[in-house]
Amino acid sequence: MKYIDSLIGDQYSDLKRAIAEHLDSFGNLSKGSEEYGLVHFDFSDGNYHVDMETGAITVFDFDNCMYCWYMFDLANLWVHGWGWCMSEADLEKRKEIMADYFDAILNGYRSETEASGELLQNLPLFINMVLIENIIDEFECCRREQEEVDYEDIEDAAECLINNIPFAGFFRN
Repeated sequence: MKYIDSLIGDQYSDLKRAIAEHLDSFGNLSKGSEEYGLVHFDFSDGNYHVDMETGAITVFDFDNCMYCWYMFDLANLWVHGWGWCMSEADLEKRKEIMADYFDAILNGYRSETEASGELLQNLPLFINMVLIENIIDEFECCRREQEEVDYEDIEDAAECLINNIPFAGFFRN
């Protein structure tokens, strides 16, 4: 939190408070070998290739690998997958499309390792972790480029964190 406090200005005090509360929640999670280990940390549509003839998936771009909870990679896929159905106006249909998408992700994941229901109950918390990582990345990029953060770029994620809106607001009408 000390780093985040130095990165994010005091004009974003509500956001910093929300991030601090979430960091406390993450600190209470188990780091057993079933939940925690080496993750890709940038696992999304742009970082794997599907061979359409065989169905084989090749994952690449491992430069962000780190030790974290395995759920982070699943939550990252969830967040990056909603583009497949976000333009669907019908909430129930959007939920159905997202459920089918995430079921396919879980089937692939479970072909390699376990993903228990207990672990998956933390999906909303890890979606928030993805939002926090994206917000921090935005502030870091702006600092590196010596630019001001355009709040519109992080506004939706910040609103979800500050107001405890689950699933990154995906299920709102």
